[in-house]
Amino acid sequence: MALRQFGAAATVTVALALATPAHAVTEIQWWHAMTGGNNDIVNKLAEEFNASQSDYKVVPSYKGSYPDTMNAGIAAFRAGNAPHIMQVFEVGTATMMSATGAIKPVYQLMKDAGEPFDPKAYLPTITGYYSTSKGDMLSFPFNSSSMVMWINKDELKKAGVAEIPKTWPEVFDAAKKLKAAGHATCGFSNAWASWAHIEQFSAWHNVPIGTKANGLDGFDTELKFNSPLHVKHLQNLVDLQKDKTYDYGGRTSTNEARFGSGECAIFLTSSGYYATAKGTAKFDFTSAPMPYYPDVAGAPQNSIIGGASLWVMGGKKPEEYKGVAKFFTFLSDTNRQAKLHQESGYLPITKAAYEKSIKDGFYEKNPTLQTPLKELTNKEPTENSRGLRFGNMVQMRDLWSEEIEAALAGKKTAKEALDAAVARGNAMLRTFEKTAK
Repeated sequence: MALRQFGAAATVTVALALATPAHAVTEIQWWHAMTGGNNDIVNKLAEEFNASQSDYKVVPSYKGSYPDTMNAGIAAFRAGNAPHIMQVFEVGTATMMSATGAIKPVYQLMKDAGEPFDPKAYLPTITGYYSTSKGDMLSFPFNSSSMVMWINKDELKKAGVAEIPKTWPEVFDAAKKLKAAGHATCGFSNAWASWAHIEQFSAWHNVPIGTKANGLDGFDTELKFNSPLHVKHLQNLVDLQKDKTYDYGGRTSTNEARFGSGECAIFLTSSGYYATAKGTAKFDFTSAPMPYYPDVAGAPQNSIIGGASLWVMGGKKPEEYKGVAKFFTFLSDTNRQAKLHQESGYLPITKAAYEKSIKDGFYEKNPTLQTPLKELTNKEPTENSRGLRFGNMVQMRDLWSEEIEAALAGKKTAKEALDAAVARGNAMLRTFEKTAK
């Protein structure tokens, strides 16, 4: 009798359990622009967070290039279905800052959610880019990088280049030797044309891109990158493009595979390319600091950050914001940050993660990954090298690249192209300034 009663009770219990709604998991949509090995890392981070707790599920979605992802996110916000987290590259910062109501500032997010958060725990060279003048962090640093020069050591050796070039004249000379040794289509190249030859080039040589500390001190800034030094550099590229000693690599990162394939033995692009290079290159490679012109006083100065940060979109539920905040706390873990840095090539965003990598002797075995950190901290930043914050920067980069392309195609002189890039860019800045007020 007792057994029959127990069995009946158990049956009722199971039936009630089945009838009770399962624990609701709050989904967090994360739109990103990571490809190759870095896409795998994003997916792995989401999987690890989802496995670490049962209340939230981060769902990463690749949305194309950086500009594509940003444009998709803005369109989605206007349509009322924006993701919770959107990865935006660094030059989109001013546009996101001016989008009142479209974003939830990270410092406010963490405070509202009651999550531990100390802005001083993050590397200041990174957080300064994404913070207000008062030090309030607006977005969460994620995949910060800088531009480095990737080197195919095997091919340089075959071409008789004994040492890795340090200056632009040395790069030009090495490229000619590489071309003579069989690299007919590319002595050297780069991704992200305007980032390489205007933005990073200016900071590295301590010359202004624009007034008002390159826009960091106000939107009423004017562009200044048509100086004699900028004209001289573009003219050098124009001259070398004629026989492909230099071969233009495009406005974005789509041509990075030219390094991994062995076609271009010298290639300037993001330090964040490391994970892809590691997975594709079948040769001995390393990274070196960007080249500089030795006749420019004080050069090299310091580089500026690239990569992207995570912006939290507005209009979401408190419970969803709580999940986003917990995910950011998860990402900030020292061991996780150190591992992320060491696997992806992106910079550690916290001081503790950087110190751990040094303490563990990681850079002694992997000096390639310390190159961007050395560039960023090469000298104390000046008004010309703190970074940049121009409105409509995504569109303006295309405009600048359009003028560079015109010069490389022989349609304009280097000076005409840069004068036009500055004039057209200033007109775009004035339009942005009116909408940002």
